[in-house]
Amino acid sequence: MYEFVALSLKCPKCGESLMDKKHLVDNEPSIRLNVGKSGKNGSINLSSIYGSYNYTCDIDIPVGEVAQFSCTHCNEVLNADTECLTCGAEMVPFYLDMGGKVSICSRSGCKNHHVEFEDLSQALKKLYQEYGFRGRKYPKDERSEKDKNKATVKVVDENQEIIESGTFLQSYCPHCRKSLHENDMLKLKIINGEEGYLLLSPYLNSFTSKSTIYLPEDKAVTDIKCFHCDTSLVETEKTCGKCDSPIAKINVSAYTKLIDFYICTKKGCRWHGLSADDLYSIKLEESDEW
Repeated sequence: MYEFVALSLKCPKCGESLMDKKHLVDNEPSIRLNVGKSGKNGSINLSSIYGSYNYTCDIDIPVGEVAQFSCTHCNEVLNADTECLTCGAEMVPFYLDMGGKVSICSRSGCKNHHVEFEDLSQALKKLYQEYGFRGRKYPKDERSEKDKNKATVKVVDENQEIIESGTFLQSYCPHCRKSLHENDMLKLKIINGEEGYLLLSPYLNSFTSKSTIYLPEDKAVTDIKCFHCDTSLVETEKTCGKCDSPIAKINVSAYTKLIDFYICTKKGCRWHGLSADDLYSIKLEESDEW
């Protein structure tokens, strides 16, 4: 099952937190480090979502190159002698707030990483009780299975209903009509130099996400497709109501019918909305709509 677990990391040298709450990656606080390569030095912010490979960096690190990472507090180099079992580069370890260690490969583009817990049972208890499932930021859904297949709506007046924040959106491809959910996550195929998958929280106004390929922050992806029929979901005649980037269309179930639901293709943009026709009868709670 895909879970949006955001890890909180500390420097293994000085013990200070490496978390940067002001700089978000994958819509979560990021892991900030100093980074150096070929005489160039800068800073890098890594995604704290476990399994995500997204980051922002103010220097260019070509794929395949090995970088040197250091703490922003004590400036100690964090690259260790341990070799990556995938490519042979140095691994970079960090301490977990919950106890244990997470290590990543220092080679740009290598996806090898692993977590080690000092006490697995205690770590899992803390993970699920204190951290929870990132992306499931609302109270436990106590509705019946029948009601879960409908979006939560409330009547604003006799002519308009509102879909509440936290509603689980049953989503479908507008072309083949197949469900876009897998393991309780909204799954989309993405093209951005290479092919991969984008996993989104299926709850309205919960913006946590992760991808299986690198997606630069504040950049639109090349294409978004249905992972069943491989048809593009990008609209050619509409753009984002906030940043004017291209948007993608999926269908979601709203009470008694399927409606067109639009999301921005730019990484980090939280805009989403409905068609002009649906806005007469349905409103998304706390959303930036047209």
